[in-house]
Amino acid sequence: MTTRAIDAHQHYWDPATGDYPWLQGPFAPIARPFEPGDLQPELDREGIGGTVLVQTWNNLGETWDYIGLADRTPSIAGVVGWVDLTDPAVRPTLATLKKSPHGKWLVGIRHLVQDEPDPEWLLRDDVRRGLGVLAEFDLVYDLVVKPPQLPAAVRTVADFPQLRFVVDHIAKPEIAKGGTPSWAGLMRQFGPYREHVWCKLSGMITEADWNTWTPDTLKPYVAEVLDIFGPDRCMYGSDWPVSLVAGRYAKVIGALRDCLADKSEDDWAQIFGRSAIEAYRLPDATS
Repeated sequence: MTTRAIDAHQHYWDPATGDYPWLQGPFAPIARPFEPGDLQPELDREGIGGTVLVQTWNNLGETWDYIGLADRTPSIAGVVGWVDLTDPAVRPTLATLKKSPHGKWLVGIRHLVQDEPDPEWLLRDDVRRGLGVLAEFDLVYDLVVKPPQLPAAVRTVADFPQLRFVVDHIAKPEIAKGGTPSWAGLMRQFGPYREHVWCKLSGMITEADWNTWTPDTLKPYVAEVLDIFGPDRCMYGSDWPVSLVAGRYAKVIGALRDCLADKSEDDWAQIFGRSAIEAYRLPDATS
């Protein structure tokens, strides 16, 4: 048995049925539907055998749609959906999802914390109650945060050792501006908790200058994250189709391969597959 190569972060959407106010201005070129048939040729070309499909807006209906899509789409290895963590009924909501015919595909939950005006949203009592419930269902919590929200994210990780966490997009340092000064120091605070925290090497090119970035632009950030988490706690994610504003799929994965050129074959296997399989406990992830 061999493990599949995994793209741990991608999306599908249809602007006609979802709420995407940000799909305008510079993001207007990707303001159209994206479906599995659009991504599959890219996965085939790059030898990627499965993906983690990640929520795009805070909507329970999307979660139901995604797990149904996963059940009929061989390339989807797992779904990170959304539920309202602040809802007192979050436990029965999750129970209904997990017990549904397609419930096995739900492997994690995410909320667009980056869009919350309160940088300490994760520390709210109602949110923390909801996070406690996730562990009961063996689900991962994806942290989509920016540097101002990292202190709350680190405290959350420290307070929930029973819950697995994945930091999305290396917490979005402002690469185009030369990086966020506090980013590396804040990220290093995750170090003591790496037994239950992973980090996605994803979303970097859209934080860089879309027109001028190169693999060398990303190398210091990749090196920093690898030093903090180690290859066994890092995973590849394309962030497709958001990433298309700054580069095609082949350019995204090619840049990360360039950044990892000095790593061992085992490190590559870990980052491009095993880490996602281990963190999300993906069903049917061997072939």
